[in-house]
Amino acid sequence: MGPGEAIAMMTLFVSVAATIVLRGPLGKALADRIAGRTTRAPDAALAEELDRTQGELEALKHRLAEVEERQDFAERMLSQRAEAGRAGLLGGER
Repeated sequence: MGPGEAIAMMTLFVSVAATIVLRGPLGKALADRIAGRTTRAPDAALAEELDRTQGELEALKHRLAEVEERQDFAERMLSQRAEAGRAGLLGGER
């Protein structure tokens, strides 16, 4: 076996070993660390801020739904008015 074959075998061995190790819990922990995800519990101030932000988000969702309902109503009214206007013009042409 020549030096090239030995290097190829070592590379294959290291690659397989790294794949096995990195697919396990160590790899997951490393990926979480790189991505900035932690398993530590958030501190009280952060949890309070998160709760407040979620409450505000829910309030905004509710307000947006109300605005969408009003917009739908206004569009229906304008559409009915336009149709009535067209019907009046069509009726007057006869």
